[in-house]
Amino acid sequence: MSRMVLLSATLVLAACATVPSPTPTAVRPAFTGPQLVPVPASLTLTPGAPFDLTRATSIVVDAASPEVTAIAQVLGTLLRPSTGFPLAVLSTPADTLAGNIYLRLAGDQASLGEEGYALTVTGKSVMLVARRPAGLFHAVQTLRQLLPPDVESHMGVERAVWAIPALSIVDQPRYAWRGAMLDVARHFFTVREVQQYIDLLALYKMNVLHLHLSDDQGWRIVINSRPKLATIGGATQVGGGAGGFYTQQDYQTIVRYAQERYITVVPEIDMPGHTNAALVAYPEVACSVRPTILFTGTDVGWSTFCVDKEETYALVDDIVREISAITPGPYFHIGGDEVQALTHEQYIKFVERVKTIVNRHGKKMVGWEEVTKARLDPNTLAQQWKSDSATAALQYGAKLIMSPANKVYLDMKYTPSTELGLKWAGLVEVRDAYDWDPATYMIGVNEASIIGVEAPLWSETVRNITAAQYLIMPRLPAVAEIGWTPQSMRNWESFRVRVAAHAPRWNILGVNYYRSPQIPW
Repeated sequence: MSRMVLLSATLVLAACATVPSPTPTAVRPAFTGPQLVPVPASLTLTPGAPFDLTRATSIVVDAASPEVTAIAQVLGTLLRPSTGFPLAVLSTPADTLAGNIYLRLAGDQASLGEEGYALTVTGKSVMLVARRPAGLFHAVQTLRQLLPPDVESHMGVERAVWAIPALSIVDQPRYAWRGAMLDVARHFFTVREVQQYIDLLALYKMNVLHLHLSDDQGWRIVINSRPKLATIGGATQVGGGAGGFYTQQDYQTIVRYAQERYITVVPEIDMPGHTNAALVAYPEVACSVRPTILFTGTDVGWSTFCVDKEETYALVDDIVREISAITPGPYFHIGGDEVQALTHEQYIKFVERVKTIVNRHGKKMVGWEEVTKARLDPNTLAQQWKSDSATAALQYGAKLIMSPANKVYLDMKYTPSTELGLKWAGLVEVRDAYDWDPATYMIGVNEASIIGVEAPLWSETVRNITAAQYLIMPRLPAVAEIGWTPQSMRNWESFRVRVAAHAPRWNILGVNYYRSPQIPW
């Protein structure tokens, strides 16, 4: 990347450098650049007229690629209801570019990587180019944000001009793993609610949905060979509600919905602890320090599988086999955290045995940082969340997912008076979630040690998607920018202004969010 391009992008963002300190009554300062989140790696505003989206505009693809055509249809589906324009998707020669939006795959553009893209807007056309379809999808999200918030409306909007500013963007992510976790075990979320969660991830170019499918309070997916896991283990939730579970068809619906938005689903079955819901269904593998009865509280650390019984590993094998068969992504998360009812030796024995089961079914193991007590494979991922113990994974060549609780646990309260959330890791305001660098957060961990970042949402206090949105927005976009944008391009004063401009978009989409006093809404 040339220094000139970097300088141009920096100048675009510099207009907000003198924003005053935020207060609850802060006046929104002027900001002249595009209100993009995450901010692109390289952005240059170019001279000339904007591109005017009109009734005559078409979306053009340069080849009969089903994936490119599908992405073009996504763009058309977004634009047609609000603009009222037909916006046909055409496969025609390049000489029809004038007045149109053009999507193209360029396999020879190695510098764009697996998810990068180039977006060029002139008064005559809009060009979206990527090496891979994922990059084109991300380019569409950028184009979406360049249009007025009204573009999100499902009703025709009376607007004389839908203008897209003339500019050039060359963009690709900092990290390969840009994730968010949704805990559907403490409180159950319907398929549609999970899809709404996925929609927000896609808007901000996140590419991993980590589904926490089991815990002490509930088992949330059918295992055909072990039906009681769902029918008995899924019968309740925190506070004693009805609970629920996904059929395997439900789960596959979620996976397909995510795939269409270039998001990988990573299933987590927490073990050997956090297993009470499974143990109620199959008490013969229980070695917990409490009776195996349905649990609706929030205490942790007391439940465990019997790690010395072969029946335990037969159960684990059935679970991993069936979920892996309907999960196209390469990862399986085994949890592994907060195990207080086993000895150090028993815990290591279990993790190393389960690692072989996961690998046998064609997946790479992911675990919370406690799994680093065991010997790991180089393809293992360790998820840091509370301490520096995760660095032990590096001796095996494994990489880290950075999820420090005091920064990106989105179930933490914003302030002491926040109605929802917990505060055991501290209060996490928007700036806390944004203003840190994964590569300097822990001694001994650098950029090369990290595969990416992930923001978990645990659901002890979260009963539905509206509550979830309140806790993740606007902190989720903050984490998305950490994962996507080069550290040298990130700036809190810039971010707070840009994310404020997204509130009208969220209002139209019906997204609940916290009006942080740190943001000049």
